[in-house]
Amino acid sequence: MSYRVVPLSLSKDQVCNVSTKVLIKELNSRFSPSDLSIVKSDDRYEVHLRQAVVSYVETVVKDLLKDGRHDTSILSNFLSVINEQSSYGVRGDKRVYVGYNEERKIKGRKEKEARRGRHFYTNGASFDEQVNTLPESYIDQILCGDSEQVLAQLPDNCVDLIFTSPPYNFGLGYDAQEDSAQWQNYFEKLFAILDECVRVLKFGGRLAINIQPLYSDYIPSHHMISKKLMDKKLIWKGEILWEKNNYNCKYTAWGSWKSPSNPYLKYTWEFIEVFCKGTLQKPGNRVDADISADDFKKWVVGKWSIAPEKNMKAFDHPAVFPEELARRVIQLFSFKGDTVLDPFVGVGTTCVVAKKLGREFIGIDNSEKYCETARSRLQEQIPL
Repeated sequence: MSYRVVPLSLSKDQVCNVSTKVLIKELNSRFSPSDLSIVKSDDRYEVHLRQAVVSYVETVVKDLLKDGRHDTSILSNFLSVINEQSSYGVRGDKRVYVGYNEERKIKGRKEKEARRGRHFYTNGASFDEQVNTLPESYIDQILCGDSEQVLAQLPDNCVDLIFTSPPYNFGLGYDAQEDSAQWQNYFEKLFAILDECVRVLKFGGRLAINIQPLYSDYIPSHHMISKKLMDKKLIWKGEILWEKNNYNCKYTAWGSWKSPSNPYLKYTWEFIEVFCKGTLQKPGNRVDADISADDFKKWVVGKWSIAPEKNMKAFDHPAVFPEELARRVIQLFSFKGDTVLDPFVGVGTTCVVAKKLGREFIGIDNSEKYCETARSRLQEQIPL
C-alpha cells in the first residue's frame, strides 16, 4: 500500500525522548494504520498519509492537548503536517492523499489541444473587453417586468455571473407565465432574453442555466439552449448534473412495458449548463474567493447531489430550486463583490443567496406576486 510520506519536524532531543515514543504510540492508536500513521525512520519520524478525516484529526489533537502530559509542540507540528497538505482528493468526509488524481497520461497534451483547436466554435468572436458599471438604481433590486425589455435598459458588459432557471414549458402553474406554449414561440422568447443576457455579461463572466428537458415531448432543451449560446460564441465550460434523488420517478415505466418497441427513459437529475464569455479566465482578486478547499474539490466533480426545495408550497411557486444549488454556483463561478443576475428570478432564491455571500444582485420576473415574495425574503433574511 502506498502512502504520502511527510517528515514530522522534531528536534534531536524530541526524537530520542521516551515521552515522544509514548505520544506517538498514543497518536497511532487513534487512527487506522492503513490510513495514517507516524513511523520512525532512522533518526527522524515521518507521517505516512493515505487518507484522513481532518476534523477527526483535529479532535484527537485537542483531546491529547487537554491531557497535559504530552509535548504540545509535537502535537502542533503533527496537525500542521495534515493541514498543510494542499494536494488531495475528497471522498465523502475524507481527504485522500494517494491515487486521487490517477489518470491516463497523454504525451504532448497541450500541443495536441492547440492542434485540435480548443472551443473552435468561438472563432471570430468579437466581444468588447471594456467593463461598464451597472447603474446604481439597478443594484440589489428585484424588478417586475418582461426580462427582455428590462435587460435592454442595462449597459453592455455590466454583470459578472448570470444564474437562472427559466420556465421549463412543462405546463406548471406559474403566476404570470404561460408554461405550455408552442415550442417555437417558447424558444424564440427565451433566446431573445438570452441574447440580452450575453450582451450584459462582462468579458470573462459566466452564464449558468438550470434546465430539464421535456422528455415526453422529446425536446432536448439543454442541448438547444447550449447550441444557441455556442452560436453566440460563448465558450461551453461544462455541464453539471443536479442529482435530485427523486426516486418517485425512477421506477415509473411509460411507453412500451418490457419491450424495446418504445421504452420511455426517466431521469432523477436536471442539468446546469455553464458558459463563459470571451475567455475561460475570470478576472478577480484571489482574496475575494470564498470557497473552501474541500468544497472546491467536491464541486468541480460535475454531479451534485442536492435535495429539491421543500418549501415550494410556502412560497406558492411550482419550481423553486434550493439555496444550496445557488450557493455552489455563485461561490464556484464568482468572487465576493461581483454582480449576479437572475432574469427569471421567481421568488428570489438566487438574489437571497447572492446577498448572503457578499455579492450584489439584480433579479427580474414578470410576476408582481413572485417579486413581492422575493423582496419579503430579502427583507426578512438580509435587511437591505
